[in-house]
Amino acid sequence: MEQGEESAKSFGALAFGLLRHQVVSITAIMLVMWVILWQMSPHFLTVRNILEITLQASVTAVIAAGVSFVIYAGMIDLSVGSIFAMAAVGGGLAYHAANNAQWGTFPGVAASLLATVAIGGIAGLVNGLSVVYLRIPAFVATLGMMGIARGIGFIICDGVPIYGLPKAYTEIGQGKFGPIPYPTIITIALFLVFFVILRNTRFGRFTYAIGSNAEASRLSGIKVNFMIPVIFVICGACAALASIIEAARLGTMQPNGGQGYELQAIGAVYIGGASISGGEGHILGSLIGAILVTTIRNGLNILGVSAFWQLVVNGLIIIFAVAADQIRKRR
Repeated sequence: MEQGEESAKSFGALAFGLLRHQVVSITAIMLVMWVILWQMSPHFLTVRNILEITLQASVTAVIAAGVSFVIYAGMIDLSVGSIFAMAAVGGGLAYHAANNAQWGTFPGVAASLLATVAIGGIAGLVNGLSVVYLRIPAFVATLGMMGIARGIGFIICDGVPIYGLPKAYTEIGQGKFGPIPYPTIITIALFLVFFVILRNTRFGRFTYAIGSNAEASRLSGIKVNFMIPVIFVICGACAALASIIEAARLGTMQPNGGQGYELQAIGAVYIGGASISGGEGHILGSLIGAILVTTIRNGLNILGVSAFWQLVVNGLIIIFAVAADQIRKRR
């Protein structure tokens, strides 16, 4: 009898310990939400809809992957939605320029993809250099870039969406490997790479160290002035990669695209367990956070809830995530 009670207590302690881990707890919450939505609508918990959720979550998740690095380093990036749009239309113009030069379909697509990621990376580099050398707080620097990138995106295409993408491009967003959409595969691969970087490399450890105490990191020999621009380059490149996925899904590049995506991505990272002050977080938590945010949006759509209420829910999620972080710290 005593052995049974001890086993039960041990199991309970193990379960409680696991649930205190943010990735485990947020995964449990997501699964419970899936069951609840399934009870409310039999159309929710189907293989087709779950794959659709992963497809819908891919854009938010890829942006959140880059934002994770910035937040873990104790900063914020408000410009990713605007960089998303600028990089997309820049890549679209690069494709049409290559097409007019008769490079051929695949060289033109390659040029477009490289130009898109390069534009995103350069915008991120400007953010990082502004923070390091102009000593502008990341909040202000990226707030400025939010307007700059959005304006440049409209200027370079005269505010007109870019169409005429070939199948070799749209296949990135619309194709499947068996039943699994390519964007889902891209997202999983990206998070696996970032998981290895953050957990098993000096770059990853230094990122967390900067978030914990930038000055102490500098004094300990970490090249903070090099790390911060690279972190923002990763963030900008991820926003650009997300724009490729969306453009390939929709078959068009929109200069007004990406509006509000920065809030969704930041919310996903905080929900995934990142600390608002930096130095903490798990990249897989950001992935689960993005899926959770998308789950709520997908479920509310199936239930016929107004899109206006979805904005309210997204805002409440961010507040709840930050509040949970503060409560965890006080404990």
